[in-house]
Amino acid sequence: MRVIFMGTPAFSVPALEAVAAAHEVAAVYTQPPRPAGRGKGKRPSPVHQRAQELGLQVWHPITLRHGMIENDFIALQADVAVVVAYGLILPRLILKAPRHGCLNIHASLLPRWRGAAPIHRAVQAGDTETGICIMAMEEGLDTGPVLLRRTTPIGAQDTTGDLHDRLAAMGAEAIVEALARLPDLTPQPQPETGVTYADKIDKAEARIDWTRPAQQVDRQIRALSPFPGAWCETPGGRLKLLRSALAEGTGAPGTVLDAGRGRLVVACGTGAVEVTEAQRAGKRPMAAAELLLGLALEPGARLT
Repeated sequence: MRVIFMGTPAFSVPALEAVAAAHEVAAVYTQPPRPAGRGKGKRPSPVHQRAQELGLQVWHPITLRHGMIENDFIALQADVAVVVAYGLILPRLILKAPRHGCLNIHASLLPRWRGAAPIHRAVQAGDTETGICIMAMEEGLDTGPVLLRRTTPIGAQDTTGDLHDRLAAMGAEAIVEALARLPDLTPQPQPETGVTYADKIDKAEARIDWTRPAQQVDRQIRALSPFPGAWCETPGGRLKLLRSALAEGTGAPGTVLDAGRGRLVVACGTGAVEVTEAQRAGKRPMAAAELLLGLALEPGARLT
């Protein structure tokens, strides 16, 4: 098939590679290069970089709502557009231009977690299952009928980063299957019940409130790992917490209950969490045992 691919972050790259291996990619659309790094030089998106390596034509308009851009898109005469975490609203003309419309790879089991941050929100809410939906796009926010869905469990210690990589690979496999079976797939309308929205993650959500129940603190740590990273203050400076598990113990919220034998256990409003991986400012992520070699934390110390 003749395909237009539309995506931006690293999550989209496995799908780009899979589609390019199986079909003709007429063009790749991605977000424009953004300032990044200490020098704030403009850096192309992960999709942009990979598309160039594959020798594909790359376009990065700041908007699709422009007559010339819409005409160029239509002129590509694509059979289908594959959209995954692109980041721009697709106007009606774009949605209708490909012969088979636009298919979206969405990282949730729709209609649960429509919107910008479905992986984060699934972990944060304590969902036990998530997955990939291949959806026929409409003008509404993730409201289109589903052509194909794949599920995966969310483990008790899975982070958003873990699920991100797993779902990216699942999405790549699912879109290739969907394109191969497209004439035979029956779009299934999303049910009206069970709709939830995955709002974009705000950095203000990242500071840990140790007075909350351990289950909520554990989910917060795992949901915000690796970005933006849940954090707290320690006597030795700010600490970003990246992995955790529920633990036994009670004490005043934020009190270190155990800092020996490579374990870092902290009391919450009810229960406790064990921090298994964390990162000090300016340092790399470390397992708790290594972290405690350079961070003087004793039982009774308070994290705020």
